[in-house]
This record gives sequence, C-alpha cells and structure tokens, in this order.
Amino acid sequence: MSDALLFTVSLAVTVLGLLASWRVGRGRGAASGLRGAAWSLVPLGFYLTGLTGFLASLVFSPAKWAGVVVLALAGVLYVVSGVRLRSSAGRPGRAGRTGGAHGGEPRRAGAGAQPPAVGGAARRPAPPIDDEMAEIEEILRRRGI
Repeated sequence: MSDALLFTVSLAVTVLGLLASWRVGRGRGAASGLRGAAWSLVPLGFYLTGLTGFLASLVFSPAKWAGVVVLALAGVLYVVSGVRLRSSAGRPGRAGRTGGAHGGEPRRAGAGAQPPAVGGAARRPAPPIDDEMAEIEEILRRRGI
C-alpha cells in the first residue's frame, strides 16, 4: 500500500474516533470520553511509528501469516503444558514421574508409604468437629456418598 493511502486511512479513523469519543464523553462522562480519545489516537500513532506499514504487509503476506500461526501454536502448547504440569503435580503418584529417582516407573509401596486401602473398611472418616458436620456426614453416609 502507498504511504499516502496509509496516512489518509489512519488520519480518517483517528478523526472519526475522536468525534465519537467527544459524543460519548458528553453522554457518559469525561472518563469515558477520555478513554475513547485514547483508543482513537492509536491508528495515527501506529502510522507515525511505522507499525501501519508492517501490519499492511502482514495482511497480504502468506509467509508472515504462517509465522503468526506457528507463534500462536507455540503459545497454545506452552499454556497447555503448564496446565498439564500443574494438574499432574497435584495428583498423588504422578509427582515422581517427572524425573526423580523413580524415572518413568509408578510408585510402589515401600518405606514410609501407606499400604493401599482394601475395600471401604480400612478408611475411617475423621471424627466430626461439630453437630452440623455430624449431620451432614450422616446424610452423606445414608446416601452412599
């Protein structure tokens, strides 16, 4: 795109935004008008810093879009890996698989480990703290929860 066309479009969007901000400022208050004015100045600022030319070339370049897609994929993979690591660290038996002495092996009962509970008899509920908790536990016990 030509430089004159980019300047004209940026200036037009800025002027229209400033007019809309003035109108919003009269209706909703000065704070809303100032916020609109700030956003309205962004297109002209982009042009003056040269970002508009970069963005215009980005829109029409398939190679640059491929780069954007690759960067977005990298970001998504990074976030998903963080979520997976956080959720696996909270589960018992999964923390040792991330590298320590156990490597990829599942944990086995050994020194300091509790034996696995057999059936529901080995697991005893903690004594209730007050009468309301005792009632709630009794209701849950009757319903099999």
